[in-house]
Amino acid sequence: MPKWKALSVFLALQLATGATLAIADHSPSCARPNVLFCEDFQSVPLGGATSLKWGVDTSHGTLTVEKAPRGQRVLHVHTERNGRAFLRVEDFAPPGNSFYGRVRLKVDAFPRRPDWAHYTLIEATGQGPEIVRPLGGQYAPTAPGVFWGVGADGGPTGDWTNWRESAPSREDVWQCVEWRMDAADNRVELWFDGVPQPDLTVSTRNHGGNPVDFVFPRFDAVKFGWQLYQPNDGAYDLWLDDIALATKRIGC
Repeated sequence: MPKWKALSVFLALQLATGATLAIADHSPSCARPNVLFCEDFQSVPLGGATSLKWGVDTSHGTLTVEKAPRGQRVLHVHTERNGRAFLRVEDFAPPGNSFYGRVRLKVDAFPRRPDWAHYTLIEATGQGPEIVRPLGGQYAPTAPGVFWGVGADGGPTGDWTNWRESAPSREDVWQCVEWRMDAADNRVELWFDGVPQPDLTVSTRNHGGNPVDFVFPRFDAVKFGWQLYQPNDGAYDLWLDDIALATKRIGC
């Protein structure tokens, strides 16, 4: 065989092998060994959301599995007024009470009334008084604007949302949101589309509540969806996909 043909065959094999390795490196999140929970909705029937893997928590709200424009299935969350609609991961027991999370989401519109209206998209609860909200936000009329923030309620630190103007809540656009819960310092960290958002980090002594220690409960449940806490006559819609909880960072 001429040398140039042999070289061409060798390069073709190298490219094919490289492509195979690239595909393997980008395997679906659900197949990774460090994953504690995963849902991409591709095998969930269209219509009212139901699964043996997770529960549903709704009041004046609905969860529906539907097709997105590109054909993949996503979870449509709809609420009326200050209702709630959540997919609930139960019997959750992360090793060392620490874990990472990832979700892709798109919110149609955020509330701008009443002043200081705040909302939750992800909530983690368990044995202990604190309700931890690694992803929520608030409308701040003084800015003005709507901004992401970590928050909590029910425990000694009180009801708070640690929003920052550096993290505006973006409407009508898909985002990949990751977070970390680290029990060593009761620390919550966030990434948006792979970029860290250190302004939103909270920990035992650094948070937005009463001047006492912020302490995680012993986690046993995580909810994904929407709740607005103030009286409101509007309706809210968001879409969720590729939900995962793991012992290591999952990535976008």
